[in-house]
Amino acid sequence: MNNMNYLTPPEIAAVTIQTGVKKTKTPVGRMILLGILAGAFIAFAAGGSNMGAFNLFAKPETYGLGKILAGSVFGTGLMLVVIAGGELFTGNVMIVASVLERKVRLSAMLKNWFFVYIGNFIGAIFIAYLMMKSGLLYSGDNVLGAVTIKIAAYKVGLTFGQAFVLGIMCNWLVCLAVWMSYGAKDMGGRIFAIFFPIWLFITSGYEHCIANVYYIPAGILAKGDPALAEAAASLGLSHEALSHLNWGTFFVNNLLPVTLGNIVGGGIFVAAVYWFVYIKPQRNAEKKEGIETVPDIRNAS
Repeated sequence: MNNMNYLTPPEIAAVTIQTGVKKTKTPVGRMILLGILAGAFIAFAAGGSNMGAFNLFAKPETYGLGKILAGSVFGTGLMLVVIAGGELFTGNVMIVASVLERKVRLSAMLKNWFFVYIGNFIGAIFIAYLMMKSGLLYSGDNVLGAVTIKIAAYKVGLTFGQAFVLGIMCNWLVCLAVWMSYGAKDMGGRIFAIFFPIWLFITSGYEHCIANVYYIPAGILAKGDPALAEAAASLGLSHEALSHLNWGTFFVNNLLPVTLGNIVGGGIFVAAVYWFVYIKPQRNAEKKEGIETVPDIRNAS
């Protein structure tokens, strides 16, 4: 390791691989519990960013400013995951690097993804439920609830292709935030490494599958309240768009394509690319010298 207060990209790549190994060795119960915490942290960030920016979101001329403000709040969620402790599916797609390096089996990675995703889903939807029960969605003369419904309706109104592409761009940035946090040697460095890429992803309007487990269910729950539904209509949400917002469109129109896009964005454009650039050449050089530092697990029992 170098003597600087941060790691170089090749060193971050090595840390990412070892972190992937540790994650896949976590007991299932702990995976789920840490997944619930991470899902809740991301949902707290989503709800807080909506609260901070809903008045700006309600007007077309200030919508962009609202995204900037929301982005400045949302990064707190990933900070809590990385620093306080949690297992987040979108960050764990970088276990792809550990699989490519043959230190983790594909089945072990998929097992981690499955249980962490379940935990994330439980945590995020639980916060959406609590938010509805708290009465906070009536804030601003029902405008927060109206904006929550409108955001959810927009998300389920995306085409499969749009949601997939927005998912790619989102997790490209999210995994870069996690990647850079691995390179920081102090808490301040981790906070800054996370803050700016997450700010950029929210400001840009990209799609994050776990955040959407807050955004869309919160909108569906709010839609069930006549006062909030009426407020959403006053913001220009059509009856057709309102009726299109349901659990079926949540899973099929948004969660599925966004999840697939998130896997590509983080797994391919971050984990696989950096493995290919920084780790694979080193391994090839070691093989030429007759050194085998990476155990081949493909035929292991």
